[in-house]
Amino acid sequence: MLSVLRIVAALIFLEHGTQKLFGFPPRASGMGPETFSLLWFAAVIEVVGGVLLLLGLFTRPVAFLLAGEMAFAYFIGHAPRNLFPVLNGGDAAILYCFVFLYMSAAGGGVWSLDHARERKSLGVGQNVIAS
Repeated sequence: MLSVLRIVAALIFLEHGTQKLFGFPPRASGMGPETFSLLWFAAVIEVVGGVLLLLGLFTRPVAFLLAGEMAFAYFIGHAPRNLFPVLNGGDAAILYCFVFLYMSAAGGGVWSLDHARERKSLGVGQNVIAS
């Protein structure tokens, strides 16, 4: 289930980045962020981080970075609007923050490239020829 959580969270998170950076799915405002603005950097982090999480590659450090981005997004973009997350639109940022924080501790699960790399480095599943 950890792998399923990682994949679904990554796909939805990736969509936030592609909307900001590439306009897909189309934004209501039409225009994306100005290049090298704070929102542009957030979009790049969301796209790259979303792809890496989707693949389960470098899951722990990427998830930790994304958790930090979501905490930053909440306190900079949402919290000043209102004390309550449901009213300031920050409930998704909080949820992403803690899901990613969990993944940074738990890893990517069995359906991840990290897991495949660990198995390969340990020699698990390889045939050993005795001479």
